[in-house]
Amino acid sequence: MSKKVSTKRIAILGGGPCGLFIYKRLIESGLKNIEIEIFERKAFLGSGMPYSPEGAAQEHITNVSDNEIPIIYNSIEDWVKIAPQSILKKFDINSSKFNEYKVLPRLFFGEYLSAQFDLLMAAAEKKAISTKVHLRTTVTNVFDDKENKKVKVQIDNKDELIFDEIMICTGHHWPKKYEGKIPGYFDAPYPPKKLAKHFNAPIALKGSSLTAVDAIRTLARNNGIFTQNDDGTYLFKLDPKSSKFKIVMHSRNGLLPAIRFHLDDSHLGKDTTLSKKQIQKHIKENGGFIALDYVFEKNFKEQFKKKEPKFYERIKDMDLETFVDAMMDYREKLPPFDLFRKEYLEAEKSIEKKESIYWKEVLAVLSFAMNYPAKYLPAEDMLRLQKVLMPLISIVIAFVPQSSCRDLMALHDAGVLDIVSVGDDSRVEPNPEGGATYYYKDENGKEISENFSMFVDCVGQPHLSFEDFPFQGLIDDGTISPATLRFKDAEKAEKEMKQKNKLVKKHKNGEYFLSVPGITINDFFQVVDKDGEANERIYILAVPYIGGYNPDYSGIDFCEAASEQVMKKIKA
Repeated sequence: MSKKVSTKRIAILGGGPCGLFIYKRLIESGLKNIEIEIFERKAFLGSGMPYSPEGAAQEHITNVSDNEIPIIYNSIEDWVKIAPQSILKKFDINSSKFNEYKVLPRLFFGEYLSAQFDLLMAAAEKKAISTKVHLRTTVTNVFDDKENKKVKVQIDNKDELIFDEIMICTGHHWPKKYEGKIPGYFDAPYPPKKLAKHFNAPIALKGSSLTAVDAIRTLARNNGIFTQNDDGTYLFKLDPKSSKFKIVMHSRNGLLPAIRFHLDDSHLGKDTTLSKKQIQKHIKENGGFIALDYVFEKNFKEQFKKKEPKFYERIKDMDLETFVDAMMDYREKLPPFDLFRKEYLEAEKSIEKKESIYWKEVLAVLSFAMNYPAKYLPAEDMLRLQKVLMPLISIVIAFVPQSSCRDLMALHDAGVLDIVSVGDDSRVEPNPEGGATYYYKDENGKEISENFSMFVDCVGQPHLSFEDFPFQGLIDDGTISPATLRFKDAEKAEKEMKQKNKLVKKHKNGEYFLSVPGITINDFFQVVDKDGEANERIYILAVPYIGGYNPDYSGIDFCEAASEQVMKKIKA
């Protein structure tokens, strides 16, 4: 008699880019007897928040091009040859003249991602893999059935479906704190349609990241027009109805983000960094920790030995703090828009000559490569990463597209865009009657307070806490646990506690721990309980809830790398 083979039921919670990559991995895995169900809150798959109307409008563009994007089912260059003419026409895309090195409208990229889901589902059907899609469906809770080794997924607060494994790919989330309660106060600039209005007053933005650039592109186009003269000069003219319109960015370091340039390795040389075998060897020899200085030395400094020996000679004796100070000091000496223009010309030259600005490229590689070892850092090194390295990384690897740069420079020239350095001790307080007041110290230490009738928080996707986790069932039964890192040096922990760092706690066993954002996961993105046991059924790739162990949000690159790790475990 033939033995009946059981079917494994897999749920993907979230049908955005991360869900798409998980689905791709499953379809291409060679696994037999699997059934897949996909749950998506929106009416379509693929685009997630950044590439749908929830996160983009016609004026928003990607900061990566086709040659920098991992192939899903096919490349964008290949897809445009079979894409519906209505989509190509809508975004003014000519398939015969498509340039894989050009950035794209974000909504167009969303259409591409949706099409990739369709192509993969057709491939799944040919392989006799069952796929069921639930659109306009909200997953309201998740329960781990430990006794039966199953997972219950609750839909719209009523129906419960049973699965063998689930992948939590719920994507971006901006909790609303004051928005909707305080007029003119926005906890995020998304969806952009809420900013697509006339405003006849100064507007405060918190942050100067790509999120701020998104807000600026929308606000500017609804309060004036951009024009280009025959000599190539690019100008902005205010709408008379918005004569008092002005945007003021508030930045901790008073710097604008860096500009997109030519990459020698369009996939950021991820194969040149420390291997997991090397990392695990170092951890074993270092008391269960990986030293941030070791990662900085191997994944950053040593990359220059062959490629740029002169730069290596310049930095070889620098520690992390010295290097960051040198890079920030150079940037902070110039007025922000003067530096921005200088870097714009440097980036243009890089693209024209197809020559990388190599130290920036390697810094982007370092940032991405921090994701895997981050959970093994001693707590004191995580504090250094957060306070020292990430502020530089967040500026340098933003890769602002050239057209956005031209917008910012034209707006500044027109006197309607400024940037203010506010420092780490600045604060924003909502005004009950509307907007907010910004409190900060100027360069002379003088206390400044400025009232704005409109405020937009543009710091980007926040790292969300354990308490923010959306599925209470997994909190209540202890399936998930808050992410922490252990201190290697007790004296450093005690110093943090004396400085009233509330994230540092002393455990009963005498060891000190630092709370970091989100929940505990292992190397395969499985959730880990309070006893340190990984759950074999529940995986999470939703970056807002694992930020403590994955400090770099690298979009599509993250989705590709994380889904690969998940699949290694599923196929094991």
